[in-house]
Amino acid sequence: MGNGVLRQASPLAVISSIGNDVRFAEIGALIKQWEPTLFVVGLPMHPDGTPHEMTARCRKFANQLNGRFNLPVVLVDERYSSAVISAKRGDVIDDRAASIILQQYFDEYVPSN
Repeated sequence: MGNGVLRQASPLAVISSIGNDVRFAEIGALIKQWEPTLFVVGLPMHPDGTPHEMTARCRKFANQLNGRFNLPVVLVDERYSSAVISAKRGDVIDDRAASIILQQYFDEYVPSN
């Protein structure tokens, strides 16, 4: 989650449910609680910027978010977000990587006041 006024991102939750219906229900509950104005989705690519299988999956997920919740979605290059964090695996790296992706959005796309 992030604060657009302060331009600060912080980890909120990791949604690891299996199955789209449960996953989107959990996202819906977070939307109801936090009332976001947009989604920021990381867009993975090869180091040279070319797309791969996960690129298409993330674009599909972004389209589903927009379609289900009628909020704008911004795709942000996530090639190096996980590299910023230690080589740990699991939820800890997932929520921090997501926070880094959101912070990158604030730093690159949101004008400072």
